[in-house]
Amino acid sequence: MAAMGITSPSGSTSFSEKLDPKAWRIIAVVILAPFMTQLDSTVVNVSLSSIQRDLHSSISSAQWIISGYLLALVLMLPLNGWFLDRVGAKRLYIFCFSAFTLASLLCGLSRTMPGLIGARVMQGVAGGLLAPLTQLMMARVAGKQMARVIGYSAVPILLAPLLGPLLAGAILKYAAWPWLFYINLPVGVLAVVLAIYLVPHDEAMIRKRPFDFAGFVTLSPGLTCLLYGFERASHHKGLSFLILGVILIGTFLLLARSKKEKALINIQLFRIRTFSVAATTQFLSSGIVYAGQFLVPLYLISGAGLSPARAGWVLSTMGIGMLCIYPLMGYLTDKFGCRTVAASGVLINFLGTLPFVWMACTRLSILLSILGLLLRGMGQGATGIPSLAAAYASVPKESLSLATTAINIVQRVGAPIMTTAIAIVVALSQAGRSGAEPQAFFIPFIALIVCQLFVLGSASRLPKRIHQEVGVNR
Repeated sequence: MAAMGITSPSGSTSFSEKLDPKAWRIIAVVILAPFMTQLDSTVVNVSLSSIQRDLHSSISSAQWIISGYLLALVLMLPLNGWFLDRVGAKRLYIFCFSAFTLASLLCGLSRTMPGLIGARVMQGVAGGLLAPLTQLMMARVAGKQMARVIGYSAVPILLAPLLGPLLAGAILKYAAWPWLFYINLPVGVLAVVLAIYLVPHDEAMIRKRPFDFAGFVTLSPGLTCLLYGFERASHHKGLSFLILGVILIGTFLLLARSKKEKALINIQLFRIRTFSVAATTQFLSSGIVYAGQFLVPLYLISGAGLSPARAGWVLSTMGIGMLCIYPLMGYLTDKFGCRTVAASGVLINFLGTLPFVWMACTRLSILLSILGLLLRGMGQGATGIPSLAAAYASVPKESLSLATTAINIVQRVGAPIMTTAIAIVVALSQAGRSGAEPQAFFIPFIALIVCQLFVLGSASRLPKRIHQEVGVNR
């Protein structure tokens, strides 16, 4: 399941064995975190144009509601293991979920774009720790039943992109956009209360270990400067931030090379060819997912003139496509191999984008939009899982935790970079126009297709069959 980034145990599992009912209660509690964060991201994508108009902001500024959240997510991800060792899983889960709920309240109360972006960054900080933490807590109670647990827990995560557009459309029809964030409050309070009583204490597992401070202070601001400078590039500004970002990230890479597994990211793993190719595929595929989720709702609402409620119903078909393909991924990958399935997923995504290119030149067709989004959902689901499985299988078992951190960071870096790039193209395409005309979205959709071709090239270099590497090449 790409959204969670979990690998099942290598040993066989007997499905006749029953999981402890206490374990199922714990899993039901912790799964609320990825469900709420995924639902929150989806409803924000749909409501972006409404928020932009209400706060009198530009598209390039409004897209940081998405990119700021994703950036904060990736910046906090490397700290998860260190925080976990310091305070324990239960305390960290309760703190992060409480912080995410408080940030949701602040998002709803925001009346300026900078204030809203700041609250979204706070959400991203909490969400960045919640994602891997949820996976760990599930693994602790699942044991040999991990594969079975993933199958059941995937359902709410896959339903979130399906329910998100519908919920956003309904709320925007009858209420103001702040209620898109207020709906998180009862879920957050419920999750925190249940976690206090149902999640077991784990103080015995708390331990102290050194923190890679030098790596953190170079990687975090380096990514921030790089992405901010990239976003400002369309206005012929931000060159100094770009240069500073490159210098800081280069410094981190030099430090990480000497620290190896003690660094925030073990870059030695990228010397494994399969892991490197799979990581590149994850970077690009994650980017086109979020770039598409930014561009398509913007076209339907601002360009084609659909109401948020009607656009929500149309966008929900992408979730249906994902829901249809995910249960088949294990069978398809075993039968045809990860390279064939991943490359086919990119081609399906490509075919799903072509109708929007045509509609940007002519007129909106609801039927073509639904068909395109259905194909895009299926293609996105078919691309991520095989490359993720290939990445995990290519590293030694003792390096799996480091590989998981590296892959999750790569995924989340690709999202804001690609979203920012498409936002720049949209802004340039709309320059000099009186409004967001449908024709202004032709070039952005062409740019999205070009990005998909890069994903296809990377997916075509994946191994035909998943195999286990013996170690890291020196």
